[in-house]
Amino acid sequence: MGQPETMQVQPERRAEVPEAPNLVIRTSGLTKVYEGGIKAVDGLDLVVEPGEIFGLLGPNGAGKTTTVGMLTTRVIPTGGSAVVAGIDVIKKPNLAKQLIGVVSQSNTLDRSVTVWENLYFHGRYFGMGAADARSAADVALERFRLTDRAGAEIDTLSGGMAQRVMVARSILHRPPVLFLDEPTAGLDPQSRLALWELLGELNAEGQTILLTTHYMEEADRLCRRVAIMDHGKLLALDTPTALKRSVGADTVVLMSSDGAVEALCTHMEELDGVTHVQATDGVVSVHMRGHEGVLPRVVAHADKGGFKLTELSITEPTLETVFINLTGKDLRD
Repeated sequence: MGQPETMQVQPERRAEVPEAPNLVIRTSGLTKVYEGGIKAVDGLDLVVEPGEIFGLLGPNGAGKTTTVGMLTTRVIPTGGSAVVAGIDVIKKPNLAKQLIGVVSQSNTLDRSVTVWENLYFHGRYFGMGAADARSAADVALERFRLTDRAGAEIDTLSGGMAQRVMVARSILHRPPVLFLDEPTAGLDPQSRLALWELLGELNAEGQTILLTTHYMEEADRLCRRVAIMDHGKLLALDTPTALKRSVGADTVVLMSSDGAVEALCTHMEELDGVTHVQATDGVVSVHMRGHEGVLPRVVAHADKGGFKLTELSITEPTLETVFINLTGKDLRD
């Protein structure tokens, strides 16, 4: 797309990157304690395999963003170790930065230049020659369906477009590992689906991706494996399917009553086929084996106990179900 250069960039001299046959993320006892003794991340042990989309799932304040901050050298750990793409991010942060792409929660695009120039200058900063940076910027615009916005000012972009530009910029220098912190927060459903599609395409080409999210559907749809965090601790780690199976139920019935919640829980535990009953914020979750005839049986049993149900719904176990089982609170808290 041949855009004119508006500023001179001195390319950063690229350090020689050692061969790393296993381009993965590894943490061991990774810990971050802030002033006042606030432990944001507490002894985190993770291994992210090459070519997978790995999700950190949890509510706000769980430690997801701090974890990404340490892995991308923006936050200095209090303890433990972290290796990204074969590089110790604590001992060699400058080298690690060359091997990662980062998309943060906030819009970090340069508002003083155009969309195309944001991409071009990113490539130059990471050591690309002018011709390679121009070509890479043009290819990225086409791939991310932004060619018609090449000359646009950043402030004129929608939230979804800006997010696509940030993802395009983050992979322009072809990093082996891509970090996305709450990549679809604040996006409308259409923009969220479009970004999911793009991330799936990148991963299909072998891109390793670590993303944080509190959207259970996002983690379920995109991630090969998911780690569930809360209060800086790792609560569970497995494939979304395995995590949902760990609930030990095929169906979850959610109900509210005008009676005592604890009494309703105790009564529903007596129903045949129930594997677990839990109350969260006044809503009773009844986990049951099987699918057929579940709702009529639950209603009849509640009525038998003298409970008048005010709300009733049925669903299958989700990652949020897993989280509630582990913590007793809603994933969106």
